Amino acid sequence: MPDTPPPALLVVNLGTPEAPTPRAVRRYLAEFLHDHRVVQLTRWLWCPLLHFVILPLRGPKAAAKYASIWLPDGSPLAVHTRRLAAAMQARLPDWRVLDAMRYGEPSLAKRLQALRAEGIRHVVVLPLYPQYSTTTTESVRDVVARASAGLEVRFIDDYSVDSGWVAAVVASIRQWRERHGAGEHLLFSYHGLPQRLARNGDPYPQQCEASTRAIVQALGLRDDEWTLTYQSRFGKERWLEPATDTTLQALAARGVHKVDVVCPGFAVDCLETLEEVGIGFAEQFAHAGGDLRYIACLNDDGLHADALVALAQRAAGTDA
Repeated sequence: MPDTPPPALLVVNLGTPEAPTPRAVRRYLAEFLHDHRVVQLTRWLWCPLLHFVILPLRGPKAAAKYASIWLPDGSPLAVHTRRLAAAMQARLPDWRVLDAMRYGEPSLAKRLQALRAEGIRHVVVLPLYPQYSTTTTESVRDVVARASAGLEVRFIDDYSVDSGWVAAVVASIRQWRERHGAGEHLLFSYHGLPQRLARNGDPYPQQCEASTRAIVQALGLRDDEWTLTYQSRFGKERWLEPATDTTLQALAARGVHKVDVVCPGFAVDCLETLEEVGIGFAEQFAHAGGDLRYIACLNDDGLHADALVALAQRAAGTDA
């Protein structure tokens, strides 16, 4: 009798360009911004605007930003996601654990096809988005629905208040404070979302609030010691507020000079955390006389890997 194929776990992140060059960035952004979950304008209006205005303008600028954070092994998001998947594989020796990307490579659709070709039938899909949104988590589900024929898939929608994940975030903040001391204020900066989507029922802001409350309660913080904000606005419509950059300006105006920023909506470090927060916002805050100190994402931290492994085991029904 042949051996029973092992279960598989796909650890899925957003995606990243393959190189910090305008051509590679344009190719990546074209795929990302073509997703109707990300931009919901009609295609006849959006596609010409995307290809003839946005990509030619944003490609070179975004490439320079990627170049400022690129690691010897590649994009930080790709490198940290691979390392996290490897840490989880070490904890799940009887599983196949692979990283995958919604946009770019390694393609989620190709990963599912390869697993099916190997004879694997049971797959857990874990999008690395602690908080659910139709723009991120549901887009991963779209791919799974199209590419998972013949597979039994268990899908993890979110882990915004999972006790293991909250404990990992809390531990990372405490370790930072033990090494560097506590700042005067702790900012929780999440990726933004158009207000229109939240009004239409996307639960993302409520999940960000729930995550933040769970973390600050575990840390024992008073309400005046922290603020929840949103970053990475795009386009002209109104996005979730308060915005991280304007909140930092307000803190500087109040005489708050040492601010720590943590980004619990990002599982691993990427352009939005390392460049937008760690470089861009830090420089803006420094110009206002402040010191912004960025607390790294969980990346392949052991507690992070433990928490996500436990999520996968529960989803598969194999937890002890």
